[in-house]
Amino acid sequence: MSQAAVKAPTVPDANRWKALVFIALAQLMVVLDATIVNIALPSAQQDLGISDGNRQWVVTAYALAFGGLLLFGGRIADLWGRKRAFVVGLVGFAVASALGGAATNEAMMFGARALQGVFGALLAPAALSLLAVMFTDGKERAKAFGIYGAIAGAGGAVGLILGGFLTEYLDWRWTFFVNIPFAVVAAAGAWFVIREPEGARNRNPLDIPGVLLSTLGLVALVYGFTRAESEGWGDAVTVGMFVASVVLLVAFVVTEAKVKAPLLPLRVITDRNRGGIYLSLGLAIIGMFGLFLFLTYYLQIVQGYSPVKTGFAFLPMIVGMITGSTQIGTRLMTRVAPRLLMGPGFLLAAVGMLMLTQLEVDSSYTALLLPAMLLLGLGMGTAFMPAMSLATMGVKPQDSGVASAMVNTSQQVGGAIGTALLNTIAASATTTYVADHIGGAATRSQQQLVQLEAMVEGYTTAIWAAVGILVAAAVIAFTFVNAGKPGTGPVASSEDGAEEELPVPVVAH
Repeated sequence: MSQAAVKAPTVPDANRWKALVFIALAQLMVVLDATIVNIALPSAQQDLGISDGNRQWVVTAYALAFGGLLLFGGRIADLWGRKRAFVVGLVGFAVASALGGAATNEAMMFGARALQGVFGALLAPAALSLLAVMFTDGKERAKAFGIYGAIAGAGGAVGLILGGFLTEYLDWRWTFFVNIPFAVVAAAGAWFVIREPEGARNRNPLDIPGVLLSTLGLVALVYGFTRAESEGWGDAVTVGMFVASVVLLVAFVVTEAKVKAPLLPLRVITDRNRGGIYLSLGLAIIGMFGLFLFLTYYLQIVQGYSPVKTGFAFLPMIVGMITGSTQIGTRLMTRVAPRLLMGPGFLLAAVGMLMLTQLEVDSSYTALLLPAMLLLGLGMGTAFMPAMSLATMGVKPQDSGVASAMVNTSQQVGGAIGTALLNTIAASATTTYVADHIGGAATRSQQQLVQLEAMVEGYTTAIWAAVGILVAAAVIAFTFVNAGKPGTGPVASSEDGAEEELPVPVVAH
């Protein structure tokens, strides 16, 4: 690339590091919310009189709205401006959280959760795309995305700790109310500190057919997997949802290839590197989401941990993720190709997962769980950081919202698939184990032991599947992601609006 072909870089925003604080705070709030509510769910269910059959809607209502509207939210951020979308998303999320905390019946709770999902779908892509357009220098971008990646990875585990504290010592309603100060501080800070770069908006008219097809297709996909968990994979509605999802999403792709101003320009996902990142991230999340669930149940039901103790048990994973993201990923990102961080990162996480296949009813936390979670965190943190950065690098500035939304979409859909798929595998293995062993249990205590052993057998069987999924993520990262090591110079806009990295002495491009 000739230096003459690239415009002179714009001066970086002086407030970009202050802005990162508020963007990171908002991201932490969204990620926390994904797990904090799980801890509070049993108490909320009892207080509000929610039936066992309906309790899944506390999680599902959020997942459907969030997963289904992410692409639309990303496009709105490109159209309105990312700062405005970010602030509106924060304010709306705070209002929805207040409604959830004040819920007096199940309908109010489900509505509040869906509303949280709507504003989360606006907020999440706006946050990531703000980083993408504000941090253009290679080294600074690595550091900023290192912090963001650490929060995106570790926030779920932090949610388990905070959820345990609030539920045990205050009330389940505080797992909703706690979002309000996060949102208010982040929105006020963003309003006064963030200054979005000029000319980064996409003012094309909204692609309404694309919005409808993508939203309905993603909702059908997420609901299909969520329903499969409770009703089974052969259920007529489950199968119908999957069929509808395929038809709608194929129609969406066909539409996007033809319309003048598509919701999701196909160039965003057909790029080899971005396509590989979306796919490998989605697979990695499948493995991770199932693990959070299984380890929470294992520690509380099998080992008898309290909610707070369970939350603290996840600390090694948080430490590992922060270290992997900010110390390994950030330091090496400008020195090695992204696949050499992502591939080994996913493999290291797979080794940690492999250790957890040895779980037994009386496994030692110190000898088995602690080192396994540390390796998982290190691996995921190392892999997530370059993935987050590369997924938004090289896109036209006016496409950064939808490119960011695709990162969130791959994570959200991966989470829905992971929860349903791994739960189904675990439940099947548990049932088989009980059928094979319950006959030999004569006393009540022996029967209880068989039940616990069956649960652990289910978890370890599902964790074996998660190991395979993480290895697949590593293979995809190694084979699809072929970008060379990034330079340390700024990213500037080329004549057609695409971002390109400025050449840097000594670094070959």
